Amino acid sequence: MNMQNAEALAELLAAARQDNHQIQHLPEQLVPDTTESSYVVNELVAKKLGWEQCGWKIAGTTEFVRKRLNLDSPIYGRTFTRHKHLSPVTMKLDELLDPLLECEFFVTLSKDFPVREEPWTMDEILDSIATVHAGIEVAECRFPTSALPSFTAVLADGSASGQYVFGDLISDWKDGLSNVSVRLTVDGVERRTGTGSDVMGDPIAPLLWLVEERRKVGESLKAGAVISTGSMTGMLPVKGPCNAKVQFGDIAEVQIDFI
Repeated sequence: MNMQNAEALAELLAAARQDNHQIQHLPEQLVPDTTESSYVVNELVAKKLGWEQCGWKIAGTTEFVRKRLNLDSPIYGRTFTRHKHLSPVTMKLDELLDPLLECEFFVTLSKDFPVREEPWTMDEILDSIATVHAGIEVAECRFPTSALPSFTAVLADGSASGQYVFGDLISDWKDGLSNVSVRLTVDGVERRTGTGSDVMGDPIAPLLWLVEERRKVGESLKAGAVISTGSMTGMLPVKGPCNAKVQFGDIAEVQIDFI
């Protein structure tokens, strides 16, 4: 993908985020031809917006989702502070773009991960976590679900990064998150379940993956960045007004009212 087309796609995506609309038709020449091109466009979008970055989302961290999206590895995208919310929260459906519920852990970094030659280790990751919260990402896409372009365009859109609802703090996360059960109910009816181990065996593992991906391209992660480590319950569309509630074992809860 040449830079002229990358800039043109970034302009469209930045405008779509600023005006909160979806791009109904994407010219074929603006569809990124590689994953690398997609990430270049996503960086351009962030620069054009100038919004404060909250951190990063990671997706495709379960085998089920990778198969559904035809991915051979996880993916990532930038998130923004203006889309951070605290549970319980009320959201207006007419202000959301084809919202999808994804139940995740939100990890906040206490240390920088500067650029270096040698790979980072899991011990270094564990030593660099400030907090872990239960969370829901309300994923949104700047392309309509009914007419999605090639997935590389979605990747350029920050992997459909949307709204981030922080639930309870998980103070004993060092005891392990793999065995934490997750239960999503909508209006009291169970819709999705999962466990921490569904996400790459350990929901902290995607953080190491992201740090390494950024290191390989000569980019750092900063202290204070929030990383959503991937959905344990897949992607559930929000079809209409409802109450969505997620229980993380008996240790944490997140709740959204959609109106």
